[in-house]
Amino acid sequence: MKLFWKASSLGFFACGLLFCGVIFTGCYSSSSDLIFSDTPTPPVMTGSPSTGYTAAEVARFHVGDTVAVTLTGLPESIEPHVEPIKEDGTITMPNIGHVQAAGKTAGELQNEIYNLYVPKLYRHLTVTVNTGDRVYYVTGEVKGPGRQLYAGQMTVTKAITTAGDFTDFANHKKVWLIRANGQRIKVNCNEALRDSSKDPPVYPNDQIQVPRRIW
Repeated sequence: MKLFWKASSLGFFACGLLFCGVIFTGCYSSSSDLIFSDTPTPPVMTGSPSTGYTAAEVARFHVGDTVAVTLTGLPESIEPHVEPIKEDGTITMPNIGHVQAAGKTAGELQNEIYNLYVPKLYRHLTVTVNTGDRVYYVTGEVKGPGRQLYAGQMTVTKAITTAGDFTDFANHKKVWLIRANGQRIKVNCNEALRDSSKDPPVYPNDQIQVPRRIW
């Protein structure tokens, strides 16, 4: 009887150790899976191939945009410097020369100009950067073709409306939106009026061409 009880006790003890090992091993594996994942979450993509731009890119300066830079807090007042961004993406500021402007936001350009002036030329300075009028163009078979003021939240059909709407000879089904970067998008305005997802946004310096229909 004593031998049987001793063997049983050893058996229960071994089972207990095995059970604890399974529990702790399982907990360790679960924790490791959470920390060292083999399938990380994919990055969130922004923008759309159909637009060619993201919202952040619209807020940045482009070649041709007019930039107004005001320097204050100096012993002598200086007239604001107003200049369109040149083809190389720069503006030319007094005493510091070329400054890269294209691709920057107003805040980024302010910081760069400040760092170029202070403390090398001035001890104290306040820099303010603003943009001039931003425009887009509507040409072809519209009643008021030409340059249009960009006020934000613009689409192809709205842009055509601001240009006086279509003429009687316009081809509504084959309107071209040409981005400032050269991308071309064909727009069927009849479908765009029925489905807003087919009415692409218009950004500064874009061009909308409305051709004449054949018959």
